[in-house]
Amino acid sequence: MRAEHPWPRAERREPNGFAPPGWPERVRPPGAPDWELTAVEFLLDCCPADYRRYRLLRRHPVVLARFAAVFVEAHERASRDGLAEVRVDLTGHVEPEVIAGAVEVWSQQLAHLARMRREVGMVEDALRGRRFVPTMGALSPTR
Repeated sequence: MRAEHPWPRAERREPNGFAPPGWPERVRPPGAPDWELTAVEFLLDCCPADYRRYRLLRRHPVVLARFAAVFVEAHERASRDGLAEVRVDLTGHVEPEVIAGAVEVWSQQLAHLARMRREVGMVEDALRGRRFVPTMGALSPTR
């Protein structure tokens, strides 16, 4: 597993494309050639494996993005619930250091899911027509 950084990644530019900070590394910038193909593969990787069998999701990336967003948000809610309950659920069944380790795992998972939710949201916005443009010190969306 690669190390995650707390700071946003730098913007990326390609001819005809711009990726703002926080854009998923595996997805080419919006406007770059074949960027939607890389977006579809990224979104499918954010979903349960059986979503790959639905041709509609591959043919309609905006629909796939909505499915991915709903799935990631639900996963994030479930992980929050797991973190909230882990101490009570495991007390008396495992040692306190194991519980502390489980809390750490839930915390890491929540951080990962929060990043994924932001990335999926950015890709979904781009698929819906939002364009990110570099400006001095900030990003301005255009439609």
